[in-house]
Amino acid sequence: MTATVLPAVYDTASLPGRMLDLLDRAVTAALLAAVAAMVGVVSAQVLLRYGFNRSIDWADEISRLAFVWSIFLAIPLGVRQGAHIGIDVVVLKFPPAVQRVLRRLAAALSALMMGAIAWAALGVAREQWDELMSTLDWSVGWFIVPVGVGAALSALHLLRIAVQGPPQVAAGSAE
Repeated sequence: MTATVLPAVYDTASLPGRMLDLLDRAVTAALLAAVAAMVGVVSAQVLLRYGFNRSIDWADEISRLAFVWSIFLAIPLGVRQGAHIGIDVVVLKFPPAVQRVLRRLAAALSALMMGAIAWAALGVAREQWDELMSTLDWSVGWFIVPVGVGAALSALHLLRIAVQGPPQVAAGSAE
């Protein structure tokens, strides 16, 4: 038996809601590109190494970079859906109205934390920008930038949850 998981739904009638959804589509496209690059480079490296006794010098760095970008771009998409693990054993002891307030408060505090992480990550990336990767003339800051991007987008989604409440679970969802 398989369960079909439908996405959680937000009202996108407002301009900020539409802009956030547009950002999510762009992030999803970038995520798919990062995963495709990672799989393609690693597959080519394996084929060349074991099939032709050759190697791509920069394959390790590109695949690691694509992996880091894919992980940190996927996090805000999970935050948007409410798909990350949460511990709610205490929250569930309260009446539904109190639960809603606590969830919004937790989302607001988490948004502040994600904002701080984004700010710090972009500061670290700026500090490391002059340091280059060993096989490419690219900054090692590109490994830190996705942390800031993912945290900033997560903060936006958490702010949305703090203001609008958790997303409505679509009919037929596994929730």
